[in-house]
Amino acid sequence: MCHVIVTCRSMLWTLLSIVAAFGELIAFMSTDWLVGYPRTPDAVFGSHGATAAGEAYRPTLGIYGRCIKLPHMQRGILCGPYAIRFREIASGFWQATSIFLAAGILLLCAVAFISIFTMCFQSIMKKSIFNVCGLLQGIAGLFLILGLMLYPAGWGSDKVQLYCGPDATPYRAGLCSMGWAFYTAMGGTVLTFICAVFSAQAEIATSSDKVQEEIEEGKSLICLL
Repeated sequence: MCHVIVTCRSMLWTLLSIVAAFGELIAFMSTDWLVGYPRTPDAVFGSHGATAAGEAYRPTLGIYGRCIKLPHMQRGILCGPYAIRFREIASGFWQATSIFLAAGILLLCAVAFISIFTMCFQSIMKKSIFNVCGLLQGIAGLFLILGLMLYPAGWGSDKVQLYCGPDATPYRAGLCSMGWAFYTAMGGTVLTFICAVFSAQAEIATSSDKVQEEIEEGKSLICLL
């Protein structure tokens, strides 16, 4: 018999797990990791930074995509991938970042999917699903940290210098500033570890004595604070 067990702690863990997964996925796909110095489509870099006449805009650069304004475009910004193939990503460090982030996001998405069914199934092969998911989230968090640590090492690539000026070097963004995607990825990483720790509380909540008492009473839907 399937017992649907809903507690505040298990539902909060499920919600946070979904938020962490989607946050990391959106950040990875975004082009707003680096925000370039204000310039016009025909701007050039001189000894004092970017100089050009006309209406300025700020291009953005992601791990594999970018947003720019081409000289022949009167309005709007063109966004899309600059790397069609994996080896075309700006640097080897960013290629490694892509691998680690993708691995972490894949684990987080798997946990987010599984977490939806923890209301009906609390164990698999006699092991707590919450504990297994917490372990996977911890591993995903390590992958994400490795990816974020390697990301700034790629700032010395030719692609980054094109957007951030010749002063851009590893771990120094030059004329660029950090975009919202980088901070979202950092926040998602912190949230991932919070979920990994909180999974133990979700497991305790769904296996408490109160839950067992209601199961013994024959209830199939159990809701506890």
